[in-house]
Order: sequence, then structure tokens, then C-alpha cells
Amino acid sequence: MAPGPIAILGATSQIARDFVARFGSSGTDLHLFGRTAQTRPYSGFGQDKYAAIINFVGVGDPVRARQMGADIFAVTREFDLLALDYLRRHPETRYIFLSSGAVYGHGFAEGVTADSLAKIPVNALQPQDYYGAAKLYAEALHRSRGESIFDIRVFNYISRSMDLSARFLIADMVNAARSGSVFQTTNRPLMRDFLHPADFCQLIECCLAAPPGSNMALDCYSQSPISKYEMVKLMAGDFGMKYEIADASDTVNATGDKPNYFSRNHLAAALGYAPGHSSHSAIREEVGAILSR
Repeated sequence: MAPGPIAILGATSQIARDFVARFGSSGTDLHLFGRTAQTRPYSGFGQDKYAAIINFVGVGDPVRARQMGADIFAVTREFDLLALDYLRRHPETRYIFLSSGAVYGHGFAEGVTADSLAKIPVNALQPQDYYGAAKLYAEALHRSRGESIFDIRVFNYISRSMDLSARFLIADMVNAARSGSVFQTTNRPLMRDFLHPADFCQLIECCLAAPPGSNMALDCYSQSPISKYEMVKLMAGDFGMKYEIADASDTVNATGDKPNYFSRNHLAAALGYAPGHSSHSAIREEVGAILSR
């Protein structure tokens, strides 16, 4: 754990709120920055000394990602440079940047590995490529630096505080279970890996405890991914979700087509990361908490 205050950028995002609720209970001094009355204004960032900075600024909703378009580049760069400028003056500070599995581009015919290459159509870029490209640019900039910087590539995240208006596959399933409506999907196979909030916190703790000067990108992963078929059976069996196989689905692929959106790149294990949940158990626990409310 960082031996001092931690600055949180984008403290009002869902994953940041979950982190603050869990991590803040340990007594760690968290300085929350955002654009609400419950957070500090960004103009005050850098006025204190921080042992670490965690940058949660990003887009959690695929529909919003598509709507932002080119603004994704400006927003990502603005807050990344805010943190990097602080590191220039305080090189002992650790910086944790929330990246995304989208940095791999279109390379999801199967789960990615440590040897996977990013596949980006450089001569035919589309709006769905912007998000991953913005994160990849930030990661490349971080690798060129000498400070302790960790890029945390989130693939899928599940939480009882999730925004059910966001157009994610799991949100559509939860909404169907809550309303009693029929979840419609195709027989096209998909694989996803859902990170539990406790495992996310564990990964952050591993980064904070890593040797000084560590500079790397880490893929998030659970004990095991889950197929769409397994998700449907879990939601139907445990939560009574009705479903049918249809010819079309309105699931939004705003950051590109990802049939196997998970990683076998388990570099984080070298830092001591050992996830306590599988995708199956994470969904069962967190969705159960949502539907019990």
C-alpha cells in the first residue's frame, strides 16, 4: 500500500466509486478529484504531495464512447498529461492509469496473450477505433517514461453499483431479469471475463507494493472467463431471466467487434495478483445484490 495520500482523478466514475468505498475503509488518505460537489476541483490537483495517483477518467458506457467521437483523444490526453506533469516534479510518485482491453484493437478472434499484437486498421479508422487508439497512445507515452507507471487494462467489470442504462450485455440481461421481459440474443458465441471489485482492489494494491521504478501494462483477469451461453444459463437458472435465441441483437459494439474479449496475459501474477473470483462467481454475487434490492 502506498505510504501516503493517493490522488483519485475521475473519482465519480463507477469503478472509482467502488474502489473508494472499499479502499477508503482501510484508512488510506484519498484525495478525490472530479466535477461534482462531493469532489475537489481539478484546479486544486498538485497542491499536496501524493504517494500515488490513480487516473479513472474515461468512458464507461459504449454508447457515450460512440457519441464522444474524437473528443475521447482530448479527454484522455488532458488528464493523463495532468498526472505526468506532476510526476515530472515528483518522480517518486506512482501513477496508475485505467486503460482498456480495447488497446488490442480488432485482435479478439481468440483471447489475447502476452504475444498478441494490436490490430488497428490504420488506413480505414472508424469511430469505434478511437477509444482503443487513445488508450494505446497513452500507454506508449508511459512506456517511454522512467517513472513507476502502471497501465491497468480493464476488459469487463461487474459491480452491484453498475449503471443499468449502459448498453452492455450484462446490463441488458439484468434489466430483463428485473422487468420480466425476454432477453433476446443470437447464437453467435461470445467469451467475456468479468472482474470483481475486490479483485480490482487487489490488483491496485499489487501495483502500489511493486518495486520502485516498475513501469508496465497489466491485463485484468478473473479466475476464468465465461461464455455468453453460460451467462444466459446462469441468469436464467439463478435469477429467472427469460430468454430466446433471435436473429438479431441490439447490443452495442461501440468500440469494435470483440467475440473473445478476455486475456490470457497474466503478467500481474508476477506482482502477487491472485484473483479470488471467476467471472461466474462475480456475476452471481454482484447481480444477486442488484436483484435483491
